[in-house]
Amino acid sequence: MKARWEFKQVGDILQLEYGKPLNDEDRKSDGLYPVYGANGEKDRSDKFYSDKPSIIVGRKGSAGEINLTEPKYWPLDVTYYVTFDEDRYDLRFLYYLLGKLELPKLAKGVKPGINRNEVYSLTVKIPPIHEQQRIVGILDEAFAGIATAKANAEKNLQNARAVFESYLHGVDAEKASLGDLVNITTGKLDANAAVEGGRYPFFTCSRDVFAIDTFAFDCEAILLAGNNAVGDFNVKHYKGKFNAYQRTYVITVNSQKLVLYRYLYYQMLKSLKKFKEQSVGAGTKFLKLGMIKELEIALPNITEQQKIVSTMDSILEETQRLESLYQQKLAALEELKRSLLHQAFNGEL
Repeated sequence: MKARWEFKQVGDILQLEYGKPLNDEDRKSDGLYPVYGANGEKDRSDKFYSDKPSIIVGRKGSAGEINLTEPKYWPLDVTYYVTFDEDRYDLRFLYYLLGKLELPKLAKGVKPGINRNEVYSLTVKIPPIHEQQRIVGILDEAFAGIATAKANAEKNLQNARAVFESYLHGVDAEKASLGDLVNITTGKLDANAAVEGGRYPFFTCSRDVFAIDTFAFDCEAILLAGNNAVGDFNVKHYKGKFNAYQRTYVITVNSQKLVLYRYLYYQMLKSLKKFKEQSVGAGTKFLKLGMIKELEIALPNITEQQKIVSTMDSILEETQRLESLYQQKLAALEELKRSLLHQAFNGEL
């Protein structure tokens, strides 16, 4: 560690002041100043509580989340805002410091909240303000590069998804009712019938595939989730022995001379948004059998379906490859951020 770094408790460096309530009538979408609340959400108001830029720390809701403020702002009562001696401490240095402390891990309670006294009791190492500012300059530049790399990865992934969606919705052919092309049944089991390490796939309404030791189906099929808390349904394609939850629709085609399973999978995938719009129920959204049977899909001839499936499989494979790379890059960038923060606050930069 470099000379003149000192061990201090957070409470000796900064104060976490309680945010203040703001009447609904004082909030407006076109207000001059941001209003910071839970999850770092920004409302607007023509009123401001503080005229010095600061750091917002989630007290309730998104407990421990931190955000830099604009110069004038209003902190709601679900937040803390930071005050400190500006002659001794740099605002952005404190922002990076609080980020390194991983405050969300301190959240407790049924409705998790942060106790500021616990934050105050944490011990940290602090250099003089000129060293703080030097470190901030290094971190700002490095984190800007990380943000650019992340944005580029996101853009590549979004472009791949856009191409996939374009092809998915680009099939133009005469329509046919799904009920005329397939048989539809459901599984018979409860969702909790899954067995860890089971021999066969067990399809529920989850996006994940579970396991089970018994099978009720031995065929190729399209599996459609029949219920979901928010109507976010999903569809899968599988061939072999499997079992299914009683709310999972098992769809088999009457004749593969009319429709290919893989083509049907993509048509069902295309229809998930429509299913969400049609779903019924208050607490949990459901798909009724009639909704599925009445679905109309584009139905070109088998040769054309094969070409479409070949193209879609290639695009899907590339999209999944980019998604995997994107997740790897995000993990690497987050690890780089953690490493830089570790070096910064151990006097190694």
